[in-house]
Amino acid sequence: MKFAITCEDNEVFQHFGHTPEFAIFETDGKAILSESRLSSGGTGHGALAGLLETDGVELLICGGIGGGAINALENAGIQVIGGASGNVREVAEQFIAGTLMVRSDFHCNHHHGEHQCGSHGGSSGHSCGGKCHH
Repeated sequence: MKFAITCEDNEVFQHFGHTPEFAIFETDGKAILSESRLSSGGTGHGALAGLLETDGVELLICGGIGGGAINALENAGIQVIGGASGNVREVAEQFIAGTLMVRSDFHCNHHHGEHQCGSHGGSSGHSCGGKCHH
């Protein structure tokens, strides 16, 4: 199986549509066979599903992600697990072992153009891993 994790500085990146790169893992179901990085190339949101599909990714693990991106990924035949955080290698190992813990509030529910991560006054620790209602 080949899966991707949104990534920046070896940590799970918390907003799928703005991820700088993906950590790509291939596994036999018991161990990691290979690990590489795939640059997002500065593309965002819709184009990322095609990028992952072209690379043969079957599953995406991420922090926060919106409904439109989930639909695009699922239409490309890519399963989605949201709400992950931490070191990408550790997350990959936990996924393979069946011990990956994720948050249930990972959907990013804002509308395009109305919200930018980090734009909330008084909530500087916000990432789109939580619910963003605007």
